[in-house]
Amino acid sequence: MTVLPGIALADWRSAGQAFSFNGHGIRYWTAGQGEPLLLIHGFPTASWDWHYLWASLAERYQVIACDMLGFGDSAKPRGHAYSLLEQADLQQALLAHLGIGQPVHVLAHDYGDSVAQELLARHQNGRVQLASCVFLNGGLFPETHHPVLVQKLLLSPIGPLIGRLFSRQKLAQSFAKVFGPQTQPSERELDDFWSLIAAHNGPAVMHRLIRYMPERRVNRDRWVAAMQATAVPMRVIDGAVDPISGAHMVARYRELIPQPDTVLLEGIGHYPQTEAPDQVLAHYLQFREGLEAT
Repeated sequence: MTVLPGIALADWRSAGQAFSFNGHGIRYWTAGQGEPLLLIHGFPTASWDWHYLWASLAERYQVIACDMLGFGDSAKPRGHAYSLLEQADLQQALLAHLGIGQPVHVLAHDYGDSVAQELLARHQNGRVQLASCVFLNGGLFPETHHPVLVQKLLLSPIGPLIGRLFSRQKLAQSFAKVFGPQTQPSERELDDFWSLIAAHNGPAVMHRLIRYMPERRVNRDRWVAAMQATAVPMRVIDGAVDPISGAHMVARYRELIPQPDTVLLEGIGHYPQTEAPDQVLAHYLQFREGLEAT
């Protein structure tokens, strides 16, 4: 099995571009030509999560990704009321900034799944045009989402303190639990993930970003209704052993979504795009080839 080479974080950062969203500086990346493919990252990391898939996808499509507000190398305003709906606004603003008017394919992970669900609901009422949507591990349904301890603590009254105390060591402990047993992140990867979280004093806003968990519950029925009603082709590619949103989430997806298209990656945890990027790429391209065939 070939292992995709990936992109060193320093090289990734140097290729980033900037635009302003509601007065905040946002870092974004784009490469390739063809149908636009929007990649939406998860919590608490950043769009570098896609670095193993980036070059292969850019050979076929125009790939687009940003570090969302409060993440990675984008602005992390203190005291801001972060919202999944605002992050969906950000994705639409980025597409407008790039002059993209045609329907967009979406590939999302974790927190990004919720942003994609909001975009799907907006597609249903004509506010954006999606061509397809693929979800990696994420809390598509609040009832199947099993947050890790640090997420629960961030949401608690001591959340600001927990955020300030969050460290590379705490990140390593959390990731050890959610990655697959044979696909644990390397020390170098942990350094790089931490560098993106720590940029612009990121831990100071983590207790504000975590408000996405109750926001998911508020929007759950509207988002699920959109997924049940939509004609937008969808697929789930999911690391099965993820304790947060693994096989149990996919089982719920199969119960709720008509004609569910799901792929379970055995032995893979919460970050399939970094744990098994070649498998994710193969299943994503198979999905897209199926769309082109129909």
